[in-house]
Amino acid sequence: MDFVSVKKKGKMPKLNNPILIEGLPGIGNVGKLAVEHLIDTIDAKKFAEIYSKDFPPQVFINPDGTVELVKNEFYYWKAEKENQRDLVLLTGDYQGLSSRGQYELVEKILNVCEELDVKELYTLGGYGLGHDISKPKVLCATTHKTLVKEMKKHGAVFKKNEPGGGIVGASGLLLGLGKLRKLKGICFMGETPGYLVDPKSAKAVLKILMSITNIKVDLSALEDKAKEIEQIAQQLKEMESGSGEKSEDLKYIG
Repeated sequence: MDFVSVKKKGKMPKLNNPILIEGLPGIGNVGKLAVEHLIDTIDAKKFAEIYSKDFPPQVFINPDGTVELVKNEFYYWKAEKENQRDLVLLTGDYQGLSSRGQYELVEKILNVCEELDVKELYTLGGYGLGHDISKPKVLCATTHKTLVKEMKKHGAVFKKNEPGGGIVGASGLLLGLGKLRKLKGICFMGETPGYLVDPKSAKAVLKILMSITNIKVDLSALEDKAKEIEQIAQQLKEMESGSGEKSEDLKYIG
């Protein structure tokens, strides 16, 4: 097996002016939740898997007792209306564990994008705040200034007058390395406490995507998950209060 390998499931799909939407594990698993919900809701079809020697050395055990390597997965969806575009969706079990692994993985993802004639990338992730938030905003960064005004129309927020920051992992590298290949890219980061899986933030990100792509998605399942997470968070607070620990101990790390 190569350092990063793409295993295709039959022929590559023929797509018309497709967009890549990436959601791999990260802060609050915001991007992964959003993309997996989108895949399930629109019934996207899997066409390829990515394996990497930089993923953790393990397999998952399926309910039927069989095992499979951890991986990333590509799906596609064909537009159903004139005001929609075909989608390429990427999610998976892990990101690369090292800098080299991240770069190798993203380069392979971009190779697949070029094969499918993708010209635009949307990457999804979380923006860790370290504290609870009732109405998460969706922060945005783009590869080109011309995209800023357009994204603001859809409700995305751009941070101003703050020290320069960074976007760590695949969500940032896809934009940076994609720009070198003359691709346009946008990263949407939903505000999140950062210490629990955050369906509420994933919902906020999907609302922005729905506005941009003109694809209607039922968000009720994410709303139900958000209520469950809120209950878990409340239980953690009660346990913390009972043990006398300070709230700072639960803040986002890394």
